[in-house]
Formats: sequence, C-alpha cells, structure tokens
Amino acid sequence: MKKNNNSAQKIKNTASKFALNINKMPAPFKKLLRGVFAALFWLAVWQLIASAVGKELLIASPKAVFARLGALCVTGGYWSAVFSSLVRVFGGYLAGILFGLVLAALSAASALLESLVTPLITAIKATPVASFIIIALVWFETPRIPTFTAALMVTPVIYGSALTAIRSVDKNLLEMAQVFAFSRVKTIRRVILPSMTPYIRSAAVTSLGLSWKAGIAAEVLCTPKGSVGRYLYESKIYLETPDLFAWTLTIIGASLLLEYIIRALLGGRGRGRK
Repeated sequence: MKKNNNSAQKIKNTASKFALNINKMPAPFKKLLRGVFAALFWLAVWQLIASAVGKELLIASPKAVFARLGALCVTGGYWSAVFSSLVRVFGGYLAGILFGLVLAALSAASALLESLVTPLITAIKATPVASFIIIALVWFETPRIPTFTAALMVTPVIYGSALTAIRSVDKNLLEMAQVFAFSRVKTIRRVILPSMTPYIRSAAVTSLGLSWKAGIAAEVLCTPKGSVGRYLYESKIYLETPDLFAWTLTIIGASLLLEYIIRALLGGRGRGRK
C-alpha cells in the first residue's frame, strides 16, 4: 500500500512540475500547445468512433483519411481543383464586399434609398442558400454560380457593418472637419474611413467563412469541372468515404488559410477581438 502511495505521489509531483513548466512558457507556445492537445484529443475521439462503428463505409479512420489525403496532394488535379475553387469563391467574396459597401453608402446618404435597399438585404438574409443556388442554375453558367452565391452571403454582413460604422462616426470629428474646411474627399479619407475600419475588418473576417461554405455548397449542387465541390459530390456518389473525409479536411484547411491571410492583410483581429 505504501509503495502504491509513493507511486501516486510521484505521478502527482510530475504532473505538477509539467503544469508549472507550461505556465512559465511564453503565450504563443502555450497557445500552440493547447492547439496541439485539442487536435490530438479530437483525433483520438475520431479513432475511437471509427473503431466502434467498424465500417469504413460509414466512418473512415484517421489513418485511412490522411493516407488518402496524402495521395491526393501529390496529384495535379487536387491542387488545380483547390485553386479553381479558391478563385471562384474569393472573387465572389470581393464582389460581395464592394456591393455591400456601395449599398451602405447609398443607404446612409438617403432615407429613401435605405427603404428600398432594406427589403433586398432582408430577403437575402432570410432565403436559404440552396434556393439561391437553384435560381442561379437558371440564370448563369455553371462556373459562375459559386461566385454569385459567395457574393450574396457576404453582402448583408458587410452592408450591416458598414451602415452601422457610417452612423457611428463621431459627430465632433465631422464638425472639426468642417471648421478646418476639409473637402468631402478629405473628410471621407481622414475621418470617416478610419472610423469605419474596425467594423469593416470584423465583418470581412466573419463573412469569409460564410462565403467559402456557400461557394463550396454551390459547387456540390452545380458540379463545375475540376472543383472541390465536384470531387466532394463524386466521393459521396461512389461511396468513397476516405475521399469524402479527405476533401472535407481540404475545405476546412483552405478556410483556415484564407482567414489567416485576410487577418494578416487587414492587420488586425477585428473589432472586439483580442
């Protein structure tokens, strides 16, 4: 019994020292360690579920999925599909930002225009993504549908944030600009845009994930050649579960990469986030 107590005390002391060493680490290393731990935890959960089910057709094991992902990564078709999907969705993302900013500026300038724009934004937010995709199948050629869908998902988010930002500009700063006889362009550049930046930055990051998911969903339904959505759809049709999981991991990875790039380009984490 005494030997068991000594062993338990040694384990406890080792764990305490390990926790103490972690607390002494710099913040970036602690964050990385927590991320690695979380990833390993969910991989273990995934493996346990796959082992319990015992049917790769339903749930492929991590080993099978990562093996298939590794095989895909060395093919030209894989990277071509990822690149083409990124171009389509990112094009719609930029178009949605521009459209949302223009609508917000018009609404801020005129109450009449705002009353006309508001029903459009409300309809976009209330309508299911699948409905827009099906309608777009009638209107556009297949490769343009993911771009159109991504733009629609971004527009309401940017519009709402931009309109709030314009109306939140400090009135004292606007009065100061008048006192110093700033031109309209200079007032926009020196007063309005700096006040809007945190709102737009946050909305741009938030809407990126929405546009990417909507764009891929559009590709799954309209299946343009050489796209991630098409390969995802074919994996489901032919019951290739490891491929299905591998392409899903690709979608997640691409989304995280896009968000990292956007955050880096915008130079911040968004309003209210530290």
